[in-house]
Amino acid sequence: MNSHQLSNDPGQQALYTLIQRSIANAGGWLGFDRFMALVLYAPGMGYYANSLRKFGLTPESGSDFATAPEMSPHFGRTLAHQVREALQVTGTDEVWEFGAGSGALALQLLDALGDAVQRYTIVDLSGSLRARQQETLKVHAHKVRWVDALPEQLSGVVVGNEVLDAMPVQLLVRKSGVWYERGVVWRADAAPLQWEDRVTDLRPPVDVPGVHDYLTEIHSQAEAFVATLADRFKAGEAATGQGGAAFLIDYGFPEGEYFHPQRHMGTLMCHQLHKSDTNPLQDVGAKDITAHVNFTGVALAAQDAGLHVLGYTTQAHFLINCGLLPPLVDASVAEKAMAQKLITEHEMGELFKVVALGTSEWEPMGFAQGDRSHTL
Repeated sequence: MNSHQLSNDPGQQALYTLIQRSIANAGGWLGFDRFMALVLYAPGMGYYANSLRKFGLTPESGSDFATAPEMSPHFGRTLAHQVREALQVTGTDEVWEFGAGSGALALQLLDALGDAVQRYTIVDLSGSLRARQQETLKVHAHKVRWVDALPEQLSGVVVGNEVLDAMPVQLLVRKSGVWYERGVVWRADAAPLQWEDRVTDLRPPVDVPGVHDYLTEIHSQAEAFVATLADRFKAGEAATGQGGAAFLIDYGFPEGEYFHPQRHMGTLMCHQLHKSDTNPLQDVGAKDITAHVNFTGVALAAQDAGLHVLGYTTQAHFLINCGLLPPLVDASVAEKAMAQKLITEHEMGELFKVVALGTSEWEPMGFAQGDRSHTL
C-alpha cells in the first residue's frame, strides 16, 4: 500500500465525516467550490493541510506533481531579475509569496536577491508545508516570516506560482440548453460522494455558442483574491507612500480560449503520484484538485479594484525576457534539459502564463517581447 491509499487513515475518515456533516448542514447539497475548499484546506485534514508529500520530481518520492522551482533552480534565479526590478520601481525591500510549496522558489529568490530583500513573507494555510519551508529556508531564517492571512495593508512585490489554480471554483454545466450548478451530495452506498446538478441563474462571463452540453468553471474566489490584494496594496501605498506589484504564474487561458465552444469538458483536474484524473470525489484529501485560470477574469478584477495590468505573456517569453538563456551556456546537459522544460511549447512554455499587476504603470522586463495583454 502506498502512502496515498488512505481508506483506513483516521485523517481521511475525519475529512469524510466533515464533508458529510457540511453537506447535511447545507441542506443536503454542497456547491463544488465549498466542497473543494474543504477537501484542499480543512485544517489538518485537507490535501494542503495534511502531512502527505506533494511536491517532487518522481512518483517514487511519494509526491504528486512537480512545479517549476522543483524542476530547475533557474526558474527562481530568472524570476529574481524581474523581482529585483519591481523592488526598485516600488521603492520597497519586501517580497510576499503566496502558497510557497516546498520553499524551493523562496530559496532561489532569496539566494539571488541578497540584500535587495530585507523581509520575505510567506502567506500559507498549510502548517505541514510550513515546517518543510522552514527547513529549506533555515539559512535565511532572519529574513523569513510566515502569516496565515493577508494584513490590512502591504507594500512590496508579490509572487504566486501555481496559486490561482488551487483556489476553489464553481462548476457550471449546460444540459439540453439549461444551465445548472454542479454540487456534491452524500448517498448511503458504496460511493457516498456523488454529483447533483441544480438549475441556476449563474452563467459563464461570455456566451458559449452552440446547444451542445458544456461543462466549465467560474472563478469567483481567484477574482476576489486579486481584488483583496489590490485593496491591501492601495492601503499600503496610502500609509507608506510605497506601492506594490504582483507576478502571478499559472496554467490557463484568456477568456476567449477558456470558454471556447470546443472546451466542453471544462479544465478541472486531479493530480496524484504524477498521474492525472478527472474525479475529485474519489480519494479526497489524498490528491490535488485544480482548474486552469481565466486570466481575463483576473485582469478585470484587478482593474476594477484599481490596479494596472502591467503585462501578460507566456512563461517562455517571460523567462527568456528576464534572462533565462545566458546562464545556461555553461550549464551541464542535465541542467539544460530541465531548464528547457520551463520554456518548450509542449512542456510549460506555452500553457503557463504570467500576469503582472501594479499600483503604478510601468513596463516590467518580463514583457518586453511577446506581451499578449491585447488578448485578455
